[in-house]
Amino acid sequence: SDVYKRQGSAPDIAGQGAANPMAMILSAAMMLDWLGLRHDNPAMVADGVRLREAVEAVVSAGAVLTRDLGGDASTTDAANAVMAALA
Repeated sequence: SDVYKRQGSAPDIAGQGAANPMAMILSAAMMLDWLGLRHDNPAMVADGVRLREAVEAVVSAGAVLTRDLGGDASTTDAANAVMAALA
């Protein structure tokens, strides 16, 4: 519907594996930070930092970027690159 088009939900690339997963991954990192601080769990905070740093490493390396960042990587490729950076 027109409402979704105006809200930036990218219906034009839905189901194509072309969306950038980095914002979702960074949201998870922020959640880990918050939960770790809220529940005095330093390991959870450290996991949030590791996740954020993995995203930063992938983006700064520039080898696996989605179309919106000037590359041609799929959503899965970008997410897999973050997972590899965590290893």
